[in-house]
Amino acid sequence: MAKGTVAWKIIKNHLVSGKMEPGEEIAIKIDQTLTQDATGTMCYLEFEAMGVPEVKTELSVSYIDHNMLQTDFRNADDHKYLMSVAKKFGIWLSKPGNGICHQVHLERFAKPGKTLLGSDSHTPTAGGMGMLAIGAGGLDVAAAMAGEPFYLKMPKIVGVHLKGKMPEWVTAKDIILELLRRLTVKGGLGKIFEYFGEGVKELSVPERATITNMGAELGATTSIFPSDEITRAYLRAQGREEDWVELLPDPDAEYDEVIEINLSELEPLIAQPHSPDNVVPVREIEGIKVDQVVIGSCTNSSFVDLTRAAKLLEGRRVHPDVVFAVAPGSKQALELITQNGALLNFLKAGARILESACGPCIGMGFAPPTNGVSVRSFNRNFKGRAGTPDAKVYLASPETCVAAAIAGEIIDPRKLAEREGVKWIRVEMPEKFPYGDEAFIPPLPKEEREKVEIYRGPNIKPLPEFEPLPETIEGEVALIVEDNITTDHIMPAGAKILPLRSNIYAISEYVYHYVDPEFVPRMKKLKEKGKAGIIIGGENYGQGSSREHAALAPRFLGVRAVIAKSFARIHHANLVNFGVVPLEFKNKEDYDKFSLGDEIEIPNLIERLKKGEDILVINKTTGEEILCTYNLTPVQKEILIAGGRLNYIKNKHRKEVSA
Repeated sequence: MAKGTVAWKIIKNHLVSGKMEPGEEIAIKIDQTLTQDATGTMCYLEFEAMGVPEVKTELSVSYIDHNMLQTDFRNADDHKYLMSVAKKFGIWLSKPGNGICHQVHLERFAKPGKTLLGSDSHTPTAGGMGMLAIGAGGLDVAAAMAGEPFYLKMPKIVGVHLKGKMPEWVTAKDIILELLRRLTVKGGLGKIFEYFGEGVKELSVPERATITNMGAELGATTSIFPSDEITRAYLRAQGREEDWVELLPDPDAEYDEVIEINLSELEPLIAQPHSPDNVVPVREIEGIKVDQVVIGSCTNSSFVDLTRAAKLLEGRRVHPDVVFAVAPGSKQALELITQNGALLNFLKAGARILESACGPCIGMGFAPPTNGVSVRSFNRNFKGRAGTPDAKVYLASPETCVAAAIAGEIIDPRKLAEREGVKWIRVEMPEKFPYGDEAFIPPLPKEEREKVEIYRGPNIKPLPEFEPLPETIEGEVALIVEDNITTDHIMPAGAKILPLRSNIYAISEYVYHYVDPEFVPRMKKLKEKGKAGIIIGGENYGQGSSREHAALAPRFLGVRAVIAKSFARIHHANLVNFGVVPLEFKNKEDYDKFSLGDEIEIPNLIERLKKGEDILVINKTTGEEILCTYNLTPVQKEILIAGGRLNYIKNKHRKEVSA
């Protein structure tokens, strides 16, 4: 059992209940929260429903960085709602244009040794600062803002030993791509990845954040680096040295597992379509013609990434057949590249400069052409996520992206550098960052909050109420899906659907829209018959984004159970939070014993959950009786039985008041 590690120390200092043994349920105190506008609107509607007068965390920040295309009133109304909520409840607000939540939070708020819960799966970015930062569904974040602890199963702590020194043209992105190549997108389930060793000193804080950010693609609970003198220098340059504490693993620290990466042996890597773990050396796929290149996203849009990419472009032009774009991760990063001349390099090379926002990463603009090839410095390349269903998206370092933009095809950046006579540069930290705080709205004084009226546009709808779990679920198989279904499959993003995030009635019309357009009509027919929908899934069901709409919208349509071979962590928690029972096949071959439309009965459900017994699933169409297990903590069982976490919290408050 792990002991004396950085993650272990932070959990120990924040432990509210439970034993710190892998697999045991623990509850931890949350110091900070963050939301973004795609998940935040629903999160704050949930917070309002809890009836708490103000946030109870040390710091909560609401970022506007996802739904930035204001083609009609809906996104603008949501932003106005978020601004009013922040004023009402004592929350910091980061206005549109200030940058991507993870990049900005790292710069201005992240603190070593603290805990952060965010309604975005890439919240672990702040682990680059030595912070225990975890992505979760909006309801979990709303509960944390209301003063509730965060419940999770104690993860294993995996030490990633970084040895050696990175060769030129090998970057932090290649380190995390190497880990994905080895472990796959489900290799981090139930684990925290903690980086240690001499190789840690090779990495600046923004580079560490690239690694912890993309650790989300491993399915990990979070990833973390120690807080050392490099961290201190970064915070000093941010004018926040007082936030620094040294946080190192003990000399005799024990990890549950150890993985070794020799940095000296790495080379430029690239993830092929359509998964972040489909990783190969760049040199193996050279020559693939490229239509589009973009540098940005919360993974690789820091001033370190942008400065080095711009240096490679200096005096060169983007290939005539390539459209190249750059999206700085924050207002601060944009100011820096303006001052150091990097921005001019991009402009002279023929690049488009996009807003400091998530943008293309979630299909919010800059979609590839039909059947196009796009090379991106992003973290996800799921099919259709970029906004073009048949596009082929590759993930690589900014340096590899720029090389492709110049050459018009995928090329090893080392080869291009040799051909063009470009020298590798190490980007040094500035002595002082331009803070970029002009686009923040700080919390109002308490006496002024009472006067604030919350703004609600016509697209903002109240949360539907859900009934408690029935003793027996009767329904039909409404959908059967394969392994590694993502939350993008379940609840698509993009410019058409994202503006509906504050309207569960409207957005539910798009559940599984691109997988099976008949799913929603099928669910409506089942609802008319008074029957529940049952989804049959493969391995790692619900990987990817933390979007709770991928659980909430199916529940609204009438899905009451998902039976899968295994689940991704955040989606599993979101299903529980909205009263959808996540069951796992005891025998994975039983997956093949279901067909679309089969009549299903799940009897004595509450009784079996309370007793800790396996769940019996009866396929009434075939006569098969199948046993299923579940990965539920005692608290999660109570939440399910109540019909979801909102009901659970309301019931808990009623008992406290009556007592």
